[in-house]
Amino acid sequence: MAVRLRLTRMGRRKRPFYRIVAVDSRVKRDGKYLEAIGFYNPVPDPYELQIDTERALYWLKQGAQPSDTVRSLFRRKGIMLRWDLIQRGKSEAEIEEEMKKWEVLQQERLKRIEAERIQKQRSQEKQAEKEAVKEAAKKAAEAEAEKAQAEAETEAEAEAAEPAESSADTEQSADSQASSGEEKSE
Repeated sequence: MAVRLRLTRMGRRKRPFYRIVAVDSRVKRDGKYLEAIGFYNPVPDPYELQIDTERALYWLKQGAQPSDTVRSLFRRKGIMLRWDLIQRGKSEAEIEEEMKKWEVLQQERLKRIEAERIQKQRSQEKQAEKEAVKEAAKKAAEAEAEKAQAEAETEAEAEAAEPAESSADTEQSADSQASSGEEKSE
């Protein structure tokens, strides 16, 4: 019987949740498994991953082959490094020393990733501020343009009203001159 370490899908639709299981390679994906050795939840950020290291190493010693995804998950937890050191015949003290070095490197990597995430967030905030300033300037320019247009319209109305008043005045003066001319001729 060829044993595989692989994922079994659980959870509801669009909310996957996986169990890491030891299973006969001929069994279908969600079929009966020999033993559950952990779980993986990819939905939250950061993902949730829990693996029973002792049972995983037991199954690897028994000849179980991990799937590509499970191998990747084992790498994230350091199980594959431990397995490689065991296969090389290292003593338990040497293995623990290497695992401590690996943990330090992982902590540094996590700090670097967190710093990059914070830097990216800050740059996005600065970009949002710049866009807000541009938007405010654009709105101010539009308001200024509307104000100038309104002033131009009022001036145009005033100028249009002035010639009408002027023509009315000229008509009145022409009428008055005409009436005074009629009075003189009588």
